[in-house]
Amino acid sequence: MNIHYVSRDNRNGYKAGALKAAMELDCVKKCQYVAIFDADHQPSCDFLMRTIPFLIHNPKIALVQARWMFVNADECLMTRIQEMSLNYHFKVEQQSGSSTFAFFGFNGTAGVWRILAIQEAEGWKERTTVEDMDLAVRATLQDWKFVYIGDLEKVSIWKKFFLVYNFFFARRIVSYNVTFFFYCVVIPLSTFFAEIKIPRWGVIYIPTIITVLNAAGTPSSLHLTLIWIFFENVMSLHRCKAVYIGLFDAGRVNEWVVTEKLGNMLKTKPVVNAARNFQKKFWERFLFLEIAMGIFLFSCAYYDYAFSKNQYFIYIFPLSISFFIMGFGYVGIYIPVAEQVNAL
Repeated sequence: MNIHYVSRDNRNGYKAGALKAAMELDCVKKCQYVAIFDADHQPSCDFLMRTIPFLIHNPKIALVQARWMFVNADECLMTRIQEMSLNYHFKVEQQSGSSTFAFFGFNGTAGVWRILAIQEAEGWKERTTVEDMDLAVRATLQDWKFVYIGDLEKVSIWKKFFLVYNFFFARRIVSYNVTFFFYCVVIPLSTFFAEIKIPRWGVIYIPTIITVLNAAGTPSSLHLTLIWIFFENVMSLHRCKAVYIGLFDAGRVNEWVVTEKLGNMLKTKPVVNAARNFQKKFWERFLFLEIAMGIFLFSCAYYDYAFSKNQYFIYIFPLSISFFIMGFGYVGIYIPVAEQVNAL
């Protein structure tokens, strides 16, 4: 096996910079394909045998994107809920996009690229920290199967419009805003105005259908559907915030904040060292935006319970509690004090 282990001595360009530097290695220049994995992935031994044939037998394919399972999906309630959200991304967004030859983004990992396609795309760009999406967009606009990369001036205006409308506007801007503003703002505010009547299909039927379809992607966690709904509503606040930062706050586009992964840290490091990395004063765990949303929703729920007949409080009360749980930092790392004392 011709194996080279290479590590950079700097972080210039972050992941895009690392990929760009890797493409310049002599050993890489001799190859036709490149497989990309995040450091925490555990690919099966037959991964290349199952993905490379797609590229060999169809010269129009630039990328074979594989999905992945989750080693610690059953670790806790939070990981179970995250598994449900990500399974929807894999089974609905990406699988449907692939089967209909529509756009779907590169996940940044567990994918095999045709090097020729990357080269025609002018390589990895350091202009953004979402280099995987940036490359996927440029590639799709050039009519490769899943990913095509080349001269953007040859792309028709209608294809550009469809890509911007379908993937970015409808599925990123509209869907995130509807989820947050309708279910977390409009419905709760309507409890204060008796003359406002929201149709049942908008409050009950459509959300129920969407929820069932989403949750069906993870049958083993169907019993967690209600918790997942409230988690997704809380996350919709941050997704909306991310959308507007991306649209209007260009100065933050190249920020790269890495969240340290706990993984098996408590099993592989002394507990006292692991604990020291995550210890915070209790008020530093407070997220005041979530707390403010929790207070707002709790007020709406109480008013609906006391003075209105909508019975929206059945939904709004648990939603407010979800924001409080996030806001007061009850979702995160907990290391028993006894274990810390024993370690000392």
